[in-house]
Amino acid sequence: MQVASRRPLPAEYGPLDYYSNTIAAVQGDDVMPILRDQLYWLCELGSVISTEMTDHVHSPYQWTIRQVFDHCADAERVFGYRAMRIAAGDTTELPPWDENAYADARFGLGGTLGMLIEEWGALRRSNYILLRRIEPAAWDRTAKANGVLLSVRAIAWLMAAHLQHHLQIIEQRVGVTVQRGPSA
Repeated sequence: MQVASRRPLPAEYGPLDYYSNTIAAVQGDDVMPILRDQLYWLCELGSVISTEMTDHVHSPYQWTIRQVFDHCADAERVFGYRAMRIAAGDTTELPPWDENAYADARFGLGGTLGMLIEEWGALRRSNYILLRRIEPAAWDRTAKANGVLLSVRAIAWLMAAHLQHHLQIIEQRVGVTVQRGPSA
């Protein structure tokens, strides 16, 4: 029997090379343990970032680490909303979101890095619970988001891939590598 949270097929996320390459960068055959372990990874990484590093722009990047964490929380919200709608069978096309406009609005910069990690953790736990409780057939449901046909499964993998991408960049920016899961 196939696991509902298995790696998506290319037909589940459209013809975009970005999606294909991003998903391919995630190791494993089941997204659920990856999503769970990323909670650990984020907390471990957050614990080694100093206050001075948080608001510093590390060239060639244009966002501070705080903005990246804020962006990751925004993206987690968007991924979760899309997954919930599509899992419920809502096939209404979902609009794109402009991550740069959200970052430029700077509405999320009032919190500490710890607050952003707490917020993101609550969002991830919520999305994880949603994905755990949906029926296996819901993972196959699709709808268009940002003009691309996506399955719930593909959204879950993109959720994991997006965070992995940003956490790896942050590790490079601050020159650390932290444990990525309780058993890693």
